[in-house]
Amino acid sequence: MRQFSVGDKIIYHKPKSSFCPSPRAREVYPLEHGEDYHYIIDKFWEVAQVNNDGTLDVITRTGKKNRLQALDPNITTANPIQHLMYRKRFLRMS
Repeated sequence: MRQFSVGDKIIYHKPKSSFCPSPRAREVYPLEHGEDYHYIIDKFWEVAQVNNDGTLDVITRTGKKNRLQALDPNITTANPIQHLMYRKRFLRMS
């Protein structure tokens, strides 16, 4: 199991589908009948709590809270270069 600590910056690669992908969408492709698109949006979150049941409580840039499975393959720990490049997209803890 991957180890996370409170305060770790993570990038969550959130899969989405819609009629019109956002400008930050990547890996965009049309669904079977072409009405919608499937794509990935990167979310820049911070670990608020590591739970004993294998879940993580994370805080979004806007202060919302989400719970993720620690083994979710869509989670990547931000490396120092990503943290620097995307520093404005992570929540600023004061």
